[in-house]
Amino acid sequence: MVFETTTSLDASEIFVRAKRFFAERVPQSAAFPEREGPGHLVLRGQGGEEIALAAFSRDGATYVRGSTLLFDQAVDRFLSTLPAPPESTA
Repeated sequence: MVFETTTSLDASEIFVRAKRFFAERVPQSAAFPEREGPGHLVLRGQGGEEIALAAFSRDGATYVRGSTLLFDQAVDRFLSTLPAPPESTA
């Protein structure tokens, strides 16, 4: 399943938070970093299942996309912890 959100955080802070969240807040099915780059993070967890996160900035916000097969609830919950981007005053 694929999840998307926008946030005020930059990609590096999102990935720091993701590593902490999936290692500490989901103890029964933790996931740990496998690959990482400036705009992506891949975590590997229970049974070799994968969580892929991508983030890029545009228009004053950071767009985040998370993809997984097994960790649906955890990815959705993680994305809900990210602060919303500031309201546009256009």
